[in-house]
Amino acid sequence: MHTRSIDLNLLRTFHAVHAAGNVSRAAERLGVSQPTVSHALQRLRRIHGDPLFVRTQGGMTPTAKGQRLAEAVEQALTTLEVALRETETYDPARSDRTFRLHLTDIGETIFLPRLIGLLAREAPRVRIAAFQLDDADILSALESGRIDLALGYIPALSGAQRQFLLAERYVVAMRAGHPLAKRKPTRAALAQLSYALVRSHPATARALSDLGLAGRIGVELPHFMVLPRVLAETDLAAMMPWRLAQAFQAMGDYVVWQPRAGMPRFDVSVHWFWRFTHEPGSRWLRERIVALFGEPA
Repeated sequence: MHTRSIDLNLLRTFHAVHAAGNVSRAAERLGVSQPTVSHALQRLRRIHGDPLFVRTQGGMTPTAKGQRLAEAVEQALTTLEVALRETETYDPARSDRTFRLHLTDIGETIFLPRLIGLLAREAPRVRIAAFQLDDADILSALESGRIDLALGYIPALSGAQRQFLLAERYVVAMRAGHPLAKRKPTRAALAQLSYALVRSHPATARALSDLGLAGRIGVELPHFMVLPRVLAETDLAAMMPWRLAQAFQAMGDYVVWQPRAGMPRFDVSVHWFWRFTHEPGSRWLRERIVALFGEPA
């Protein structure tokens, strides 16, 4: 099969069926009739010698060949869209675009309030959709355009462009009435605390282990946002990034220890795929994020 055998409309139709999982919904997305979509699928099936989709209880499920084609089509359409957009300018005040960002729960707390405030002033119709992806899935999501940017400390992410935003360090937070709250933050004092460990941020587990405190973990939690109540009502402490601890202090009466030694430091960056470097909308958002949060390297 050669590329001259198909046209762009066939690929757009295939992509819509794959995304919607249903011929009728695909037709609605494309603004065409259902028979038009069915006819396009029949042409593609003849060209490829494969059914491409089979009907299941969950809708139109791609065959193995259909799934491989779907991945290639998504990448091709994204590349074409980016190439076309590079000839355009981006007007944030008139845009109704949805930007999709990878953010951890920490990132949501640190970045989203100020970012949403900026959009309200400069791009009131623009929307943000936040996702929490596994580290192993971030690069493919950036490459395909499923997400526009990834913000955070992502040491496992390679193959993406990045720009430094800020330097962070770990601290230890507890309620102000904690029996040890007034102690100096020495290694000995750290060893007397019991800790709440957040599984979604594995670097804290490594830091506790490096300090010889893995045996002091009293509870494991799925994310940081439950911690304010847990710390406020127990004698547990938690290791967390300094800026998150500042946010906790703004919400309640917490003490933050900043030990002089043993607390890892790390860099937080904004990441994107190279193909979108010059895409006007993505570039505008990156520049605004750097202006809001960027520090000297």
